[in-house]
Amino acid sequence: MSSLKIKRIKATDIEELKDRLVAVNRVTKVTKGGRTFSFSAIVVVGDGKGIIGFGLGKAKEVSAAISKGIDDAKKNVIRVPVYKGTIPHAAEGKYCGSLVFMKPAAPGTGVIAGGAMRAVFETVGVHNVLAKSKGSSNPHSVVKATINALAQMRDAYSVAQVRGVGLDTVFNG
Repeated sequence: MSSLKIKRIKATDIEELKDRLVAVNRVTKVTKGGRTFSFSAIVVVGDGKGIIGFGLGKAKEVSAAISKGIDDAKKNVIRVPVYKGTIPHAAEGKYCGSLVFMKPAAPGTGVIAGGAMRAVFETVGVHNVLAKSKGSSNPHSVVKATINALAQMRDAYSVAQVRGVGLDTVFNG
C-alpha cells in the first residue's frame, strides 16, 4: 500500500451527523486498593451521504466514553464517493493485522459485511456492497482498515480531472 494522503473536512460544515457505537471494551486496572474499571468505546459518525469519521473515547463510565468517542470522531471526518448506493470500485484496506476487501454490488444486494465493517458502511450511506475482513477481527483495526479503503475511493469525475480527459474517455478507454 502506498502512503495515502487523507483529505479531512470540518465537521462544522455538516448539518446532521448520526453516530453509531461499534464496540465498548471494559478495561481493569488492579491496584492495592482493588480493581479500577474503565471503558473504551469506538464510535463512527456520518451523514449517510458519503461523510464518515471514527473516534475512540476512554472514560470511567460508558456514557462518558461514548460522548468522548463522538467528539473525537467529529475531528476525523472524511468524504467518500458513493455512487448509486454502492462504492465506485473494488478496494483493499490494511491497518495493523486487519485486511479488508470490498467491491461494489448490484442494487438489492444489501450490505454483506461483518459487524464493525457493517457499522461503517451503514453510517457512510453505502446500501449495496460485498465485503470481507481477513486477519485480525479487532473492531478498532477493522474500522480503521475499512476507512482506509474508503479513503482510497475515487469517483469517475476526479479520475477524469487528474487525467485531463472527458468522462466518456474514462469509461470507454
